Amino acid sequence: MPTVASPKSTIAERLAAVRTCTEAIVDGLSDEILEHAPRSFVSPPVWDLGHIAAYEELWVWCRAAGGTTAYPDLQAAYDAFETPRPVRTQIALLNPAQARDYLAATRQRTLEVLNGRMPARDSELVNDGFVFDLVAAHEAQHAETMLQEFVLGAVSITGIGTAGSPTPADDGPVIVEMPGGPQELGADDGAFAYDCERPRHRVQIGPFAIARDPVTAGAFAEFIADDGYRRDELWSAAGRVWRDEEDARAPAYWESDGAGGWTTRDLAGPCAVDPAAPVCHVSWFEADAFARWAGGRLPTEAEWEWAARGVRADGGANLGMRRRGPAAAGTFAGLSDAGCRSMLGDVWEWTASTFEGYPGFRAYPYREYSEVFFDGGYRVLRGGSWATQPHVASTTFRNWDLPERRQIFSGLRLAWDREQ
Repeated sequence: MPTVASPKSTIAERLAAVRTCTEAIVDGLSDEILEHAPRSFVSPPVWDLGHIAAYEELWVWCRAAGGTTAYPDLQAAYDAFETPRPVRTQIALLNPAQARDYLAATRQRTLEVLNGRMPARDSELVNDGFVFDLVAAHEAQHAETMLQEFVLGAVSITGIGTAGSPTPADDGPVIVEMPGGPQELGADDGAFAYDCERPRHRVQIGPFAIARDPVTAGAFAEFIADDGYRRDELWSAAGRVWRDEEDARAPAYWESDGAGGWTTRDLAGPCAVDPAAPVCHVSWFEADAFARWAGGRLPTEAEWEWAARGVRADGGANLGMRRRGPAAAGTFAGLSDAGCRSMLGDVWEWTASTFEGYPGFRAYPYREYSEVFFDGGYRVLRGGSWATQPHVASTTFRNWDLPERRQIFSGLRLAWDREQ
């Protein structure tokens, strides 16, 4: 995967920034918290810490430089495919102090490779900076995963982000008309991107309309009030099964405040739901049912990417834990060329698309990042969330998850068909 090489100083700054974020997230947390997995489908955070170190060691020190691992007996434990989530609390792992030491020692050796003090065995991985971008992006993704785990487990972290203040209602829904036509989809051959973002290719998109803003919590509360969770005609067959098994009646963590409003929780604990902010913690099934109730649909990822074109992560979006949750659309900068807001940051947005490889896909540097998930029932999410670090947020990045998952910071945006 060709990339544009960054100066070593820039790479070092990025590695330092992502590590600072990781350390801030777990700072002051007890071993008990770090070793606890709140549900079987997530990991204990201490596993994430060891996994970040093992992944970086594997790609930089072992594969790129030809070194040997510090913990040969634990490599299977920190391999996401060798050790699935439900068993990560049942096996021997490094304790939190050991995991922190492993992170620090691995980073020191990474900097030795970066600065040429350890000769590279695989120059393709090192010379264009790809392997360093890879480990920085991987660590950032696991930092967001740990934040999901902490919200799921009701762990209070007050040193991350600031609380948002309630925002007055906007001027109502605005619909952006998109004419359709041939469009380029995917990442180009410039900056770092994952294999599933490539190759860039041309697609034909029909005319459609898309909401300027993501669906708000206030709008979702109207769906609830209109018996949206009980009306079977709004739900797919699989969605009805999930809804009934989960006994879902509102987004994850929502509780009625007894006075017509709702409470939820952020990293600092219980808080009021801001009706003007994007709804968060909804599954694909909930997003699909809401879209049907609202007379729309979820956009395809190609439609979403076209509508998001022109937005940059350095344009002031709600990324990198500026807040402890999503903010009302328009709070931060970031208008797309088409006129859409909050396309990056705030909440990941579910799309109608299943996760598959682009035409001409080539796995790089390993098939387990994305290829093994193709055709597995996963749905694509786009845009990043308030917890996504800016250097991994882009309009071409493809996230994915199972349609029942809602511990992720996920919301939705509506789209509508238009005649040719």
